[in-house]
Amino acid sequence: MDRIADKDGCRLCPRDCGANRGAGEVGVCGQTNMVKAARAALHYWEEPCISGTAGSGTVFFSGCALHCVFCQNKKIADGTAGKYITEERLAEIFLELQAKGANNINLVTPGHFVPQIAEALRQAKRLGLFLPVVYNTGSYEYACTLRQMEGLVDIYLPDFKYMDAGLAKRYSHAADYSDVAKAAIAEMVRQTGRAVFESGDENGLMRRGTIVRHLVLPGCVEDSKAVIRYLYETYGNTVYISIMNQFTPMPGLSGYPEINRRVTEAEYEEAVDYAVSLGVECGFIQEGETAKESFIPTFDGEGV
Repeated sequence: MDRIADKDGCRLCPRDCGANRGAGEVGVCGQTNMVKAARAALHYWEEPCISGTAGSGTVFFSGCALHCVFCQNKKIADGTAGKYITEERLAEIFLELQAKGANNINLVTPGHFVPQIAEALRQAKRLGLFLPVVYNTGSYEYACTLRQMEGLVDIYLPDFKYMDAGLAKRYSHAADYSDVAKAAIAEMVRQTGRAVFESGDENGLMRRGTIVRHLVLPGCVEDSKAVIRYLYETYGNTVYISIMNQFTPMPGLSGYPEINRRVTEAEYEEAVDYAVSLGVECGFIQEGETAKESFIPTFDGEGV
């Protein structure tokens, strides 16, 4: 059955908070049923096959149920930044991004607004939206919630943050993260199948498929290897694996001194070399100075 977020209590995500969001009660995600977004603009810092040269038409939704201690989008994750909009306005935003030349519509942290986003996408498609839709998530999602997006989403861009339950509990207050993410990603792959690109390979824009992201954390290379091994052993080259080195220590990490630093070049290279040794061929790596706050957009309500 579909997960709900109405008078019977919100059960959209694994927090199962039961908040009556339809009556204005705030869930663990920090949001009511009224869609709140902090930015809608062309975004150039995704994987090359997503951003291309024209940019990804990205909508950053306010709120998040995961609450990672190292969150780089904390201003929107805690729900303070953003503007309330109707489903009709959200559909207009999708069409405006298309008119600006976006390569796709990129939904960032959309899980707690799935019913509303699904309706807005249906409205926009009736009005001429033809771009691929990207679902960009931390993967703390119920598979049955994701099924509400089937036929509306073309590309899934999920994180797989941790394999180790201890790390997941310490940094995201979610010891069950690994099991939840495995089930969620399996549903995403079921919906999208093998990746499809305009040019036939990753040198072109992606039109369909799943890219699983993994952010290497300081001192956690062995867990990174476990994540990469699971993904490759489970999906082979059906999914693309994006190994990221952009961990940026944000204010508030004093209580977590073990990760209050950037990932070293040696740590990142160890994770990448491990992926290569397994035989991973479909993937992305990062080079250069990616661990900078300048890569974090300003959540000033642009385009909303």
